[in-house]
Amino acid sequence: MKISTITNWAYGVTVILTALSGTAFILSVRSAHDERRSVEEHLALIGLADQLEIEAELRTDEARLYVMRGDTIHLEAFEVANAEEHRLEEKARHADENGATQNELVLFEQIRSQIDTLETLELEGIEASKAGNDEAARSILFGEEHYRHHIQLVENVARFREVVEARTTEALEIAKLRSDWYGLIARILLGITAALFLGVLYFVLRRRVALPLKRMSGIVNRLATQDYEVEVPLENRSDEIGELNAAIHIFRQNGLERERLDMESQREVKMKDLFLQMMHRLQACQRLEELSDVVSIFAPHIFPDLSGGLYVINEQRTALKQVGFWKTPQSSLPEFSPHSCWGFRRGCAHVSHSSREDVMCSHLTDTASVALCVPLTAQGDIIGLLSFTGPADDETSIIEAQLYLKMIAENVALAVANLQLRERLTQLAVRDGLTGLFNRRSLDQALREKAGESEPARLTCLMLDIDKFKRFNDEFGHDAGDLVMQSFAGLLTEVVGDRGDCYRYGGEEFAVLLPEMPREDAFRIAEDIRTRTARMALSHRGMVLGLVTVSIGLADTPQGGVVSSLRTRADVALLKAKDAGRDRTVCEEDGDLRQAAG
Repeated sequence: MKISTITNWAYGVTVILTALSGTAFILSVRSAHDERRSVEEHLALIGLADQLEIEAELRTDEARLYVMRGDTIHLEAFEVANAEEHRLEEKARHADENGATQNELVLFEQIRSQIDTLETLELEGIEASKAGNDEAARSILFGEEHYRHHIQLVENVARFREVVEARTTEALEIAKLRSDWYGLIARILLGITAALFLGVLYFVLRRRVALPLKRMSGIVNRLATQDYEVEVPLENRSDEIGELNAAIHIFRQNGLERERLDMESQREVKMKDLFLQMMHRLQACQRLEELSDVVSIFAPHIFPDLSGGLYVINEQRTALKQVGFWKTPQSSLPEFSPHSCWGFRRGCAHVSHSSREDVMCSHLTDTASVALCVPLTAQGDIIGLLSFTGPADDETSIIEAQLYLKMIAENVALAVANLQLRERLTQLAVRDGLTGLFNRRSLDQALREKAGESEPARLTCLMLDIDKFKRFNDEFGHDAGDLVMQSFAGLLTEVVGDRGDCYRYGGEEFAVLLPEMPREDAFRIAEDIRTRTARMALSHRGMVLGLVTVSIGLADTPQGGVVSSLRTRADVALLKAKDAGRDRTVCEEDGDLRQAAG
C-alpha cells in the first residue's frame, strides 16, 4: 500500500477518533459541572439553615440581655438580628431556586415556624420588660416553652442537614461515576489515536529524512529562543537538507551579531534611563543624606563593575569626608586632606593605576585597582569629590565610562551646591546673625505650632533681659555690646542644652522655651542662668566691662492649657522683675508672683 494511502487512511481514522474523544471529554466536563453544582447547592442550603439557626440564637441572646440589663443597645441589636432573620426566612421561601426538593422545603417551613414562635415569645418578653414586669419577662425568655421550641429548632436544622447531605451525596456519586466513565473513554480513544499516529510516523518517515530534520529542528528551536550558542554542524550535502543546513548556519551568525548589537543598545538605553532617574531624584533631595542615598543606590546599577564613594569638603576646607559609598570593599579613606587627591588639586578627572605612568592619589587604600577621581565643581568652586574604583585588570571599562561619570559628577555637584545654599538660606531665615540663636520669627512659629496642637503639652517660657544694656554701648561702644550679647547667648545655650530652645527676641531681650518641664525645674534653670551671668568676667580692648546681670520672667502652661498668652504672661513677669529692682527671677504662679533676687 502506498504511503499516501496509508497517510490518508491514518488521517481519516485519526479525525474520527479525535472527534469521539473530544465528545467524551465534553460529556465528562458536563458531568463534572453537575458535580460542582450539587456541591454548591449543598453548601447554599446547609449555609442558609445554619444562618437561620445562628441568627435565631443571636436574637434570643439580645432579647435576654435586654431583659436582664435594660440597656436599649441590646434592644436595637435584637431588632437588627430580627430583621436579618426575616430576610433569611424570605430567602428560605425560595430555596427551590437553589435546588431544594419538596421535602426539604417542608423542613424549611418547619424551621421557619419554630423561628416565628420563638420571635413571638421574645417579643412578649420584651413587652413585659418594657412594662416593668421583669419577672414575667424572664419567665418567658428563660422558661420551659422557649427552651422546648429552641430545642425543636436545633433538631429540625439537624434533620434538614441530614436530608440535604443524603441527597447531595447521592447526586455527587452519580455525577462522579459518570464523569470518570466518560473520562476513561476519552483517554482510551486518545491512546488509540496516539498509537496510530506513532505507527504512521514509524512506517512513513525514513532515517535519511527523520534524523537530520530532528537535529535541525532542535537547532532551529534554540535559535528561535535566541540561543545562539548552539553549534550548527556543516554537512556537505547537495540536496535540500544541505541547503537548509547552510541557511541555518548563516542565520546563526547573523543572530549572534544582532544579539551583540541589541545588548549594547539595551545597556545604553538602561544606563540613560537610570541616569535620568538619578538626576530627577537628585533634584528632589532636601538633605545631604538623601542625596548620598540616591547616588549610593543608582551608581551600582549604572556601573555594576565599579565601586565608589561620595565625599564633601567641610566648611573650613581642610578635609574631604565620606558621606556615602557603594559596593565593598571601600578602596579609599573615609576622610582625607584635599591635597591627597590629584583630581581635587588639578580640578579635573584623574585616573590612578599602578600600570599607568602617572602619580597615584594617596587617599586610595587599594593601589592595585584602577580608580577615577572626579571633583565636584559648582560655580567655579570645588565642593566635593566622586571616587570610582574598578578591577585592576579592566582599566578600559573605567576609561570608557569617563563621559558618564563626569556627567554624574556635574549633576551631583549642582545638587550638593543647591542643598548647601538652601541650608545657608534656612539658617539665615531662622537664626539671629549676631548670636546664632533662633530669631523672633522662629519663636512665634514655635508658639503657633504648640497652640495648634489638639492637646498641647506642658510648656514653660522664660523671657530674659540684660539689665542696663545701654550702658555697655554708651561707655564701651557697640562692639562691646555685641560681645556682651554673644557671651550671654553662649552661656544661655550651655545652660539650657538639649532641654529646650533659645531665642533672641530682639535687642538685649532673649527667650527660652522648655517643653514638658515642671515649674520648679524651670525655675532652677532660670536661677542658674541668672547667677552664672552675674559671674561672667568680660573685657573689651583691655577694658573690663563690669558686672552683667539679667532679669527673668517665667510663665508656664499646664498640660492642655492655653499657649497663645504664654509669652505675654512671661513678659509681664519680666516687667515685674525689672520693676522690683532687676537681677532677679519672677515666676507667675496661680495669679501670684514668686521671686528670687540676687
